[in-house]
Amino acid sequence: MLVNGIEVTVNGFENMSETEVVGYINHIQSQTNEVIETVSISDAGRGDIALDYKLRPAKFERIRRITGYLVGTTDRWNNAKRSEEHDRVKHGLN
Repeated sequence: MLVNGIEVTVNGFENMSETEVVGYINHIQSQTNEVIETVSISDAGRGDIALDYKLRPAKFERIRRITGYLVGTTDRWNNAKRSEEHDRVKHGLN
């Protein structure tokens, strides 16, 4: 089901109301400042409820340090600086 723009899956509670689901979503939102993408609510046994959620990925901007300056994009660089960046050895995170 879709609640407040969030895809919600409920397992083991066929009679759970949307108001109760909104309460669980509000609880998760009080724990994080990120945007919630999906929520899964399931029976954890012994009267407990398991809340699993996925957050929307944060936007990532690559910052480069070239000649002592921190820069985000290369669109304002001249040809020499672009060539220097192109010729550098790339160190991957893999």
